[in-house]
This record gives sequence, C-alpha cells and structure tokens, in this order.
Amino acid sequence: MLILQAFIQSPGETFLNLGFITIRWYGLLISVSVLIGLFVSKKLAKARNINPEYISEILPSLIISSIIGARAYYVIFEWRQYSGENFFTSFELLNNIFQIPSFLAVWEGGIAIHGGLIGGLISIIYFCKSKKINLKTFIDILIPSIILGQSIGRWGNFFNNEAFGVPTNLPWKLFIPIQNRPLEFINYEFFHPTFLYESLWNLLIFIVLIITFNKQNKTDFFRPGFISFLYLISYSFGRFWIEGLRTDPLCIGGLPPFCDGGIRMAQFISIFLFSSGLIGIFFLRLRTYSGKNRKNG
Repeated sequence: MLILQAFIQSPGETFLNLGFITIRWYGLLISVSVLIGLFVSKKLAKARNINPEYISEILPSLIISSIIGARAYYVIFEWRQYSGENFFTSFELLNNIFQIPSFLAVWEGGIAIHGGLIGGLISIIYFCKSKKINLKTFIDILIPSIILGQSIGRWGNFFNNEAFGVPTNLPWKLFIPIQNRPLEFINYEFFHPTFLYESLWNLLIFIVLIITFNKQNKTDFFRPGFISFLYLISYSFGRFWIEGLRTDPLCIGGLPPFCDGGIRMAQFISIFLFSSGLIGIFFLRLRTYSGKNRKNG
C-alpha cells in the first residue's frame, strides 16, 4: 500500500549571499510588500479623490513608527529575554567596535504585528491632522495594503523556521529543524504551518476589503470607517484561533508554549479589537440610520 508522505520545508532564511552583503527572505518580503502596498494605496486614494502623493509622504514615518511599535510591543512582553546576562549585543557591521542594548537589535528578530498597528496608527493620526484629511477615509485607503502586507510578510516566518504551531501529521505539515523546536517538542519533526494559515486568511480578507471598497460609494451601508472596522473584526477572528495553535506566544502571567497559568496576549488583543470593530460598525450604522431619519423628517 502506497502512502503519500507530503510536508513543507523551508529552504533557509537567506535569499542571496554575496559575501559583503546578505539579503534575507524576511527583509525581501517586507520590501516587496511595501512597494505593492504603495501601489495599491495610491490607486485607492485616487478613487477617493485624495492626493495619491500623500501615500508617498506618509510612507517613511509610517514604516518607522510601525517598526518601533512592533519592536517595543515585543520587548515589553518578552522582557525576560533582555534583562539578564545577554543585555548587550554586538553590532557586527562595525566589527564589534561597540555594543548596543539587545532590545534595540531588531535585525536579530522579535516584532509583533499588534505593536506595529499601534505605532502606525499614531503616525496616521498625526499625518491626517497636519494635512487636514478625514481620518476614517484615509485609514480605509491604507488598510487593504496593510492586510496584504501581512499576508506576504507571514512567509518570512516560513523561511526563518519560526512562528509555527503545535505538532501535527496532516499532509501539509511543516518540517522544523531540531535547533528551532521548543524543548517541549524536541522529538517532533512536523508542526502546523500557522504562517500559511494566517497568510491565506489575510489574503482572503484583502479580497473582501477591496470588494467592499469598490461598493463604498454606491451605498450608505459602507460609510467611511467601515473597511477599517471590518478589518479589525476579520483579522482578529482569524488571528485568535491561529494564535491558539502557535508554540511561541507572547504571554501574560505564563510562559510559552502554552502560557500555563496566564493568557496569550495576541488572543486577548484580538478579543478587544474584534469587539471594537463590532462597536464601530454599530455606531456607523446608527449614524446612517439617524441621518436618514432627519432627511425623511
């Protein structure tokens, strides 16, 4: 009896090594997602009669604030990694002339999307106030590119052999090298490819948001802000159950991989954002209903 043994395996984190410079898949994917996002957001801005050049103007500060937020969020909830003997890390590009605090070494890994969203939102709010742009409309323009970027960026976890789920023997199981496995699962070879689950889920959300965006001017149901709230609901719904499979959660009151005695931070935030999205849509619909009543009155 022939049994098909199928599994997924990362080719490694390096895309190109020229000796004097190394290009890693994660960095390449982030760069590609930024360029695609820039293109998509400019198209959406033009459709809403907003100057597409605003997207280019906000991009540098949006990237910087998102990276700072993503790193700060991760470090706060993983401070146990940065408060011991390895507090400092060498900066190899300068031949170890000096050392810097390891919590600033973002190139060594450790970022969280929820922190990136917080940092990015702060940048967007400031930009919209300075340019006198409607905040809800502008966020609606950016959100589809953000979720598409999340979909593309998740493949960086695949190449880095990280952010995978608990052991499984499903046909699409992911092989993880022994050096990347948690001690609790050191004898297991195959794990849930949670990067793939989230990437596909985010791609589906992108498609739904674009369809909604195209209908936004044709009906009062999709008022400015609706796309942003729909993103919060749909992304948080998927992230909640995918996070439950992962072996590297950020925990409150517990430790990975199960956060025993505590809670998974991403699940807690997902519940909060999901609820915020529902409340936001409720008030948008309430305003639409009230507006129609005033017109009819």
